[in-house]
Amino acid sequence: RWFTHFYVVSVLWNGFLLIGLFQAEFLGGSLPSWIQHVHRSLGRDSQSEDTGNERFSVLLVLLLLWLHSCRRLAECLWTSVFSNGVIHIVQYCFGLGYYVAVGSTVLCQVPTKVRNGKELSVHICWYHIVGVTMYIWASLHQHRCLVILANLRKSKSGKVVSLSHSVPFGDWFERVSCPHYFAELLIYVSMAITLGFHNVTWWCVVMYVLFNQALAAVLCHEFYQKNFSSYPKHRKAFIPFVF
Repeated sequence: RWFTHFYVVSVLWNGFLLIGLFQAEFLGGSLPSWIQHVHRSLGRDSQSEDTGNERFSVLLVLLLLWLHSCRRLAECLWTSVFSNGVIHIVQYCFGLGYYVAVGSTVLCQVPTKVRNGKELSVHICWYHIVGVTMYIWASLHQHRCLVILANLRKSKSGKVVSLSHSVPFGDWFERVSCPHYFAELLIYVSMAITLGFHNVTWWCVVMYVLFNQALAAVLCHEFYQKNFSSYPKHRKAFIPFVF
């Protein structure tokens, strides 16, 4: 249940970054000085012109990341039914730092010298449409799967009656043990698509999410197999039909 803290931090921090970027792009402001220092240290300051539709893509991805955090926070508060499991203090501290770092990583993809007093030109490209569509699709399935998990511990009236584990069925659970983890990966992939496929930094973030979620999925899959003798044999752990 302390994962809720991660999303509180993410909503506040990434909301702050989103407001700052919005002001810089539409209201004639500038990025915070610390962001500009980070840009220079990463060599972003050397870019003299906007490549593709990079500025709008970054703004869009930061918005998607913030909306994702808002939804996950709402689900933690009003949908999920948590057991009495605990989280290691190292994992807890890392999680808090991760959600600060990931939003900052998005913001640092904006070249600092591209504006030159120009307003942001909003030009929607095909990869924006594909990325946002994939984001919505994956988010809907992730929410459905989290509702299924929560309902395993509730009565038909919605009252929590148990904190024990049960075998989930329905939606993507028919194919994998942890579809909510798979959906998380797809959400990050959708952001990579929204950035135009070419952003190496964000693909590194996607790879981190892949290995992180895959490990968690394997552990959950093994738990199900160990504790439920009738657990469906055809289910994969993480990626349908593959892994």
